[in-house]
Amino acid sequence: MPARTKPAARQRAAPQNSQAIDFPTKVHPGSALSVTHFTLEDVSEILAQASRLETMPVLRRAQLLAKRRVALLFYESSTRTRTSFELAAKSLGADTVLVSALSSSIEKGESLKDTGITLRALGAECIILRHPNSGAPYLLAHTTGLPILNAGDGTHEHPSQALLDLRTILSRLFPAKQRNSVTARALHGLTITIAGDILHSRVARSNALLLPRLGARVIFCGPEALLPSTAAEIGHGVLIERNFEDALKQSDVVMMLRIQKERLAGLHLDLEDYIQRYQLDASRLSAYAPKALVLHPGPMIRGLEITSEVADGPNSAVAEQVHHGTAIRMALLFRALQTKPTQSKKKSRKR
Repeated sequence: MPARTKPAARQRAAPQNSQAIDFPTKVHPGSALSVTHFTLEDVSEILAQASRLETMPVLRRAQLLAKRRVALLFYESSTRTRTSFELAAKSLGADTVLVSALSSSIEKGESLKDTGITLRALGAECIILRHPNSGAPYLLAHTTGLPILNAGDGTHEHPSQALLDLRTILSRLFPAKQRNSVTARALHGLTITIAGDILHSRVARSNALLLPRLGARVIFCGPEALLPSTAAEIGHGVLIERNFEDALKQSDVVMMLRIQKERLAGLHLDLEDYIQRYQLDASRLSAYAPKALVLHPGPMIRGLEITSEVADGPNSAVAEQVHHGTAIRMALLFRALQTKPTQSKKKSRKR
């Protein structure tokens, strides 16, 4: 890889080594609430497990979690995340139930706490939660004691997306023998630009909390309205560059983000100006980063942050990200339902 330099955290600064932040009291150790709860050894094992499960014979894989009960609790719309979690669970043989805000007692005003208690009483053994409020998965984890998989909470985090983005990067840019071996130097020399609506992006946060721990340099790029200067404080190894062309010149990977209109809360943007300054089109890519890998967590707004020519072009790994999502989520589900609380408490003390 080209030799480039400069590493992340969470709001209270993520660890710069293989150590994870200890789980909050009473949270099931099979939960995936934040990437900061994973050691690098945990990340390696999740990647390796994803590979094992992906290549396992279908009938054998379907016995691993046969008849285990998984609830998908989605307060926000989702295509990729919800579908891949559901397919992942069913691939492992689990029974799934989807609970959405528009087709349940949530619409009548039922609290998250009571919904979680109800799902546990009905036999759910794991809950996958997407919620518009940051911190909601922590509340559910404390309330139910079940393993909770965070499928996106407000503008906070999206752990499984960061893991599948990492797997995509490793699969495209590194030899096979390095793809499941995660160390503090696994991405050394790699510069990853994340451009667009950073302010509202849980994907940007989770990636910025994970990738620098592996030695990557992360550049945030966007206008001040969508990228406040304080974003650099997320952790060591995160830089801000306002000029998109200057960011591209340094980039081995470019991740484009959509403008989250549903979260703008009265903020008005000049979209023509935004397109002119920050859209990734073919001419800009070929001029400044012709070899860069292009990622997008979706949904893409073609013609705004990215053009179809780039999204469907040879540099793009957007479809591969979706593919890797199912394998990563199988690994997270297997981990959630195979981890025993008593075992984890011992493990946590050793950390």
